[in-house]
Amino acid sequence: MQDVKIAARRPSLQRLEAGSEYWWCSCGRSKKQPFCDGSHEGTGLEPLKVTVENSRNYALCQCKHTRTPPFCDGSHKDLPE
Repeated sequence: MQDVKIAARRPSLQRLEAGSEYWWCSCGRSKKQPFCDGSHEGTGLEPLKVTVENSRNYALCQCKHTRTPPFCDGSHKDLPE
């Protein structure tokens, strides 16, 4: 399995609609951050299926080190440069 890549050191604010299905990129390689574009193929990493109960804006992690995937928990603040 290859290492996770940091896509950005800040969350991405995204409007997610209740009941809709989203695929969050967990590898950091997707060109459609924070969502999966299939770039994880061959890495041993898989995207995370996300469905929310409430339609609203969500802060989605782009550093890929959150302890609450796919949501940002501020872990990007503790990553080394």
